[in-house]
Amino acid sequence: MPEVRVDIRPDMLRWAWERAGYDLDGLAGRIPQLPSWYQGERRPTLKQIEGFAKATHAPVGYLFLAEPPMERIPIPDLRTMGGGRIEQPSPDLLDTLYLCQQRQEWYRDYARTTREAPLSFVGSVSVKTDAETAAADLRRVLDFDLDERRRAPTWTDALRSFIEQADSLGVLVMVSGIVGNNTHRKLDPEEFRGFALADDLAPLVFVNGADTKAAQMFTLAHELAHVWLGESALSDAGPLSAPPQAIEAWCNRVAAELLVPLAALRECYRPDAELRSELDRLVRVFKVSTLVMLRRIYDIGGLSRDELKTAYDQELSRLRTIPRGTGGDFYLTQSARVGKRFARALIASTLEGQTLHRDAFRLLGISKLGTFRDLGYTLGVVQ
Repeated sequence: MPEVRVDIRPDMLRWAWERAGYDLDGLAGRIPQLPSWYQGERRPTLKQIEGFAKATHAPVGYLFLAEPPMERIPIPDLRTMGGGRIEQPSPDLLDTLYLCQQRQEWYRDYARTTREAPLSFVGSVSVKTDAETAAADLRRVLDFDLDERRRAPTWTDALRSFIEQADSLGVLVMVSGIVGNNTHRKLDPEEFRGFALADDLAPLVFVNGADTKAAQMFTLAHELAHVWLGESALSDAGPLSAPPQAIEAWCNRVAAELLVPLAALRECYRPDAELRSELDRLVRVFKVSTLVMLRRIYDIGGLSRDELKTAYDQELSRLRTIPRGTGGDFYLTQSARVGKRFARALIASTLEGQTLHRDAFRLLGISKLGTFRDLGYTLGVVQ
């Protein structure tokens, strides 16, 4: 029986490969028949089109449309690039957002079923709230103790503790540098640093784990400020950025004050010390990244704007040369990618027969029962 061939418009093929960041020549190395499809010389089989859709991370049904669809980010997009909006989201960003929305929807239903109380801190402030006041409230509710952070061995340990504090409070914190569990689809920190999905039962914060560890601390604080506002948003804000949107600027101020209160820094800062040694000392004291600390030294008048930019660029270049760790414990990495609170609830619900294993595997990004049980054991759900 001959294979069924299908009609696909050439502009839909081009839309798919450009959307995924390819060009015709580059993708033809993987799919040799592609140029002949594009030129109308041959028609692809349905199986071939399914392979093309997989290669370009495009929904196969979209390829049969008469014209490319208008894909929009499903939450407010507050990113800027050179002062302008970023129009075309990548498939990696969209798929990450959709997956997190599905996880949030599941947890919201779970929270209702288990009669969890709405979280009063979600939407408890506004952009009219003084940044110092809002940061103090975050610190109090999160039990974000500065003295305790100073006793942490490293600021990486402090970041891990920060994530656990938010998680235990009821925020679904997910940190990942890839789409789902696909190590071939790495997220680009130049496209986005994180996002917040506000909800009074299932607030979710996603931090781009492909970014430097230094940036992740600030991103988490920034996205938690969005949760306190009760405003969902996609962000690319960093310690040095000056976003034009009032919400992003406010969240930046709150994040910086949460991590390094100006009053505490003024008491500790030594203006006559050499910058490098003072920066390293203050980082050890406050357990934050050097990038955040540079910004706070500027905020108390210790650096001019030009000095800040020069020092910041130099420090960012240095951090990017530091090799990143590879490998590690799969189950610890996986619990960070999906969030401990979410993973524990989903595994428990599945073991109780309330959620299908098929759905749990999809939301967790796993495919084997043994992996599911081992993850549950690591998280203390399975004995």
